[in-house]
Amino acid sequence: MHNTTLKKISEILGISISTVSRALKHHPDISLKTRQKVIDLAEALDYEPNASAVQLRTRNSKLLGLMVPTISNYFYETFIAAVEEDARKQGYSVMILQSGNDPVIELENLKLFRQNRVSGVFACLSLSTTDMKGFERMRELDIPVVFFDNVPEEDGLHKICMADEKSAQLAAELILQQPYQSVLALFGNPQLSITKKREEALKLAFQSHPKIELLVEHAGNSEEAQNITHAMLDKHQPDIIFCMSDEILIGVLKTIQQRGLHYPDNIALLTISNGTIPKLFHPQITYIETSGEKLGRLAFSHMLNCINGNSEAKELLVDAVLVKGGSV
Repeated sequence: MHNTTLKKISEILGISISTVSRALKHHPDISLKTRQKVIDLAEALDYEPNASAVQLRTRNSKLLGLMVPTISNYFYETFIAAVEEDARKQGYSVMILQSGNDPVIELENLKLFRQNRVSGVFACLSLSTTDMKGFERMRELDIPVVFFDNVPEEDGLHKICMADEKSAQLAAELILQQPYQSVLALFGNPQLSITKKREEALKLAFQSHPKIELLVEHAGNSEEAQNITHAMLDKHQPDIIFCMSDEILIGVLKTIQQRGLHYPDNIALLTISNGTIPKLFHPQITYIETSGEKLGRLAFSHMLNCINGNSEAKELLVDAVLVKGGSV
């Protein structure tokens, strides 16, 4: 389905295109009755004005949309920086919007992307997105959408992800090489696709080691991670704490410091990370690298292929790598 044009509205109402155009701009020369008819029909047909006639002619605005839940996230910062850098080299600009993990704002952002005639969209889904109609509309308008990080579960979509299962498998292998008998694993929001993949992979790895106690908890942010860690340490101190993300790691580290504990002497630490936070501490915290920069570069490369019509809808993975520190 192509975007409704001024010509289509004019044909339905039996008025000139110029009258339709002026009515939509609330021009005083157009009667209120006609203006209202035009506006009502435009809304019913979901008409969105072109941001530029040049864009319409070339079908490539050289503008890309990028939507994240929040910019204040180490992983997203590096992803955005990588996309912007590679986009600039290819003559593209990037329009960055935040959803705040709100599906309503997410839909509004998609509309803004459409109104600005973006050539493609990078999208990390909000936590509670269930209705994909806004993204389907993009596909109907031949605007490619490349999902990243938190992606839909459906097949047949362009998805760029970290090797989440492998990340958890590497973490499990390292833990099982040690004489640990009790493991506290802190994961993020259970609705996230990355949480589901990492949690399932870790649990699967421990199924053949029933004598090792695996405690699994979920924390939506660093403060929740801090509180959960306090509560778990009150009951029983595990040998190692595994953190699914940098945000969770920050909460765990704060609790360990408040308790006067030291890693790896009193308790071991292992995390999945972009690499920034673990390197701030001495000894450096051992982590499984999930690089936002690598993800961003792969996402942009795939987007270019999509725009040029040279890519099928599939899921691409950025490999996970163990970076050893002194916390295990």
